[in-house]
Amino acid sequence: MNKTIAMFKDYLKLERNYSSNTVKAYVTDLEVYYDYLFEIKTTDDKVTRDEIRGFLKDQVEKSISKRTIRRRVSTLRHYYWFLQYKELVNYDPTIYIQSPKAINPLPRVLYEEQIRTLLKYNSERTDFLRDRDQAILSLLFSSGIRASELINLTMQDINFSQQTINIIGKGNKQRIVMCSKESLNTIKKYNDGLRKELLKRRHDPRPTNIVFLNARGNKLTLQGLDKILFSIERKTGEYLDLHPHLFRHSFATSLVERGADIRVIQELLGHESLDTTNIYTHISEEKVVRDYFKYHPRRKKDEDD
Repeated sequence: MNKTIAMFKDYLKLERNYSSNTVKAYVTDLEVYYDYLFEIKTTDDKVTRDEIRGFLKDQVEKSISKRTIRRRVSTLRHYYWFLQYKELVNYDPTIYIQSPKAINPLPRVLYEEQIRTLLKYNSERTDFLRDRDQAILSLLFSSGIRASELINLTMQDINFSQQTINIIGKGNKQRIVMCSKESLNTIKKYNDGLRKELLKRRHDPRPTNIVFLNARGNKLTLQGLDKILFSIERKTGEYLDLHPHLFRHSFATSLVERGADIRVIQELLGHESLDTTNIYTHISEEKVVRDYFKYHPRRKKDEDD
C-alpha cells in the first residue's frame, strides 16, 4: 500500500474513528486514483486541477456510476486536505472541482403484507437453519438496525424484559433501540435451541457471545448475511431482492406512516443528520399519493364518469 494512503488510513481509523467499512471505501477510491496517476505518469504532489478533471473524465468513460464518482471526489477532497495538513503537498487540486449532480431515487421498501408473508413462508421451512434465519428477518424489520450492527450483536446487548437492544453503531456511538416481543421471542427460541447446536460445531475453543452464527458456529460476516438473505428467497420462493438496508428502509417508513416523530426515528436509526432521515417522509408522501389514486372514492367516481 502507498505510504501516504497508509498514513491517511491510520488517521481515519485512529483520529476520526471511522468504521472499517468506511475506511475500506476510502482506501479503495485512493487505490483507483493512484492507478490513474501511474497511467499518466505523475505523482500526487504534482497533480493540478487538470489531472483531477482527467481522472473524473476517465471514470465517466469507464461507466462508473455518478454515486461512486461523487464519493471519490469526496475522498480526494479529504485526502488532499490531509496531505496539506501533514505538509506533504502545497496545493489542493480538488478546489473548485464539482461532483456530478446527485440522483437520489427514493429507497425501495417492503410493505407489511410482504413482510408477514415472508416470515410465514420462512417459518414453514424444515431445514436446520430455519430458526436463525427467522430471528434475523424478524429483528431486521422490527429494529431497523444496520447489517454491521446485526452481525456484531451479543446476547448481553439484548434486554428481553425491557424489549430493548444496546447497539454500538457507526463511530462506536451507542444507542438503544426498541424491539418487538415477537422478534425477541424468535431470538429466544433460536438461542435456546439452534444456537447451542451451532456452538458445538465451533473449532475455536474461545467462548463467544455473538448472537448470530454461521453453520460452522462462527460469527457471521456481511457477505455471509447477504448469502443468507439470498438463500431465504430461494427456500421460501419470495424473490424480493432482499438486502439488509431494505429492511431498514421498511422499518423507518412504517414508523413514519404511523405518525412517529422524525427525530425519534433519527435516534432509532442512529443517523447523525436529520436530512438523512427525512427521505422516509418523502417515501410516505409518495405512498399517500399512490394510495389516494388507487383507493379514494372520489377518484373512483371520476374514473367512472
